[in-house]
Amino acid sequence: MSSDFIPIKRALISLSDKTNIEIIVSIIKKYNIEVLSTGGTAKLLRRHDINVKDVSDYTDFPEMLDGRVKTLHPKIHGGLLGRYNLSTHKSEMKKNNIDPINLVIVNLYPFSDAVKNNLNFDECIENIDIGGPSMIRSAAKNHENVCIITNPDDYEGFQKILDKNNCSTTLEDRKLYAAKAFAKTAYYDSLISEWFNKEVNIKWPETITIAGKLSNELRYGENPHQESAVYKNPNHKLNGIVKSKLLQGKKLSYNNLNDSDAAYELIKEFVDPTIAIIKHANPCGIASNKIIVEAWKDALRTDPQSAFGGIVACNREITEELANNMNKIFLEVIIAPAFSAEAIKIFSSKKNLRLLKTNATDNETVIEHRIVKDLYDGFLMQDRDLETLNIDHLNVVTIKKPNKKEYRDLIFAFKVAKHVKSNAIIYAKNNATVGIGAGQMSRIDSSQIATIKSQNASKLAGLDKSMAEGSVVASDAFFPFADGLIAAAEAGVTSIIQPGGSISTLR
Repeated sequence: MSSDFIPIKRALISLSDKTNIEIIVSIIKKYNIEVLSTGGTAKLLRRHDINVKDVSDYTDFPEMLDGRVKTLHPKIHGGLLGRYNLSTHKSEMKKNNIDPINLVIVNLYPFSDAVKNNLNFDECIENIDIGGPSMIRSAAKNHENVCIITNPDDYEGFQKILDKNNCSTTLEDRKLYAAKAFAKTAYYDSLISEWFNKEVNIKWPETITIAGKLSNELRYGENPHQESAVYKNPNHKLNGIVKSKLLQGKKLSYNNLNDSDAAYELIKEFVDPTIAIIKHANPCGIASNKIIVEAWKDALRTDPQSAFGGIVACNREITEELANNMNKIFLEVIIAPAFSAEAIKIFSSKKNLRLLKTNATDNETVIEHRIVKDLYDGFLMQDRDLETLNIDHLNVVTIKKPNKKEYRDLIFAFKVAKHVKSNAIIYAKNNATVGIGAGQMSRIDSSQIATIKSQNASKLAGLDKSMAEGSVVASDAFFPFADGLIAAAEAGVTSIIQPGGSISTLR
């Protein structure tokens, strides 16, 4: 057998998560592995007829300080860190009566559960594991001699490795598990760090790590030659697209997820029955209506051409009638909090159409949530825009005052503008968009595109005049010059909402 094979004779086992323990029991019994353990893990293994030596008996040192000190002992970490293929290490270990430990199976105190369950500060502190990460890091550093397992999902594969190699692991195996182990402790520490920073009101710490847990590997990224994956952030208590349930259709792609997230964020702005249609992460039609089918018709009417192959988000159940209407065009994804059985049956005729059931609740609020933007040699972070607009926030600076209907449409349009790539221009009427101009280098271009979109949609609807006539316009930034306002006025708008003003505009 090659020198990189290390036979497993002695294991140190400490488990907070007892999932798949039967596999560990089977391995120990089959290969007669000596076991060191503590507390609840030792009791559980004994109930499975495993002969366990308590760590305190092995170290001849009692557990102390309410269990805070159990495995933090030279006989434990010497057994983990000793390179017993080196004569000097072997001699020191023998002199100090330290036995080699070939296998460590450890998982950590569920700190994130303590935070999720709103335990108080002191209780969360007590759920910070110290001995576990120390053992994991020691074993992972000495992967030349020790195999470290930190995930119950790896037990089955680990068992196959032992069966293949007569209870030995290869250096390649141990390197793989060591990489996973260091990732585990980094992830664990990042959860603690983020929580602690919030507790002591450190908003922008000197160093920062971002915790993520792999949800899925994706078929490819934004382009077919790019690899990609999606991760869950355990510190995000809210439910969104990543935590949604796929009821039908193939797995979501990178672009599907990006667009679906944009649709979901937009639809969360609205309390009334609302439908949003998204294409390339930009809205192409949004409408609110007490009758949800009418909201769909109004949203689709804004830009029926762009809606083809789009992502749809709805904040109400998808009913049979609504499903029949939606099923008339090609869509990639439909997002909703619920789908009726009849709706699911209707959509089943389109096998590639994804149906995403979200888990969000109406009373869900965000206390603190940040956006991360990757740069070539760093990244940006900022608070998520959680501002909500109501009539009390508006400052009328013109002689003509908006009427009640215009106020309602102005607020609706401005909510939409928040989710349209700048420069953003939104024409809206009767709680529905009637023209959207997005992502242009100048605001006048966006105004003109929104006008053209409205004119084209009006023609497709067989209307005699543009839907933009009698609408309001929202801009995501001030109009720097009068040309954008003139373009909107020529389109037929009656009122304008913008965040601030411009000297040039007011002259």
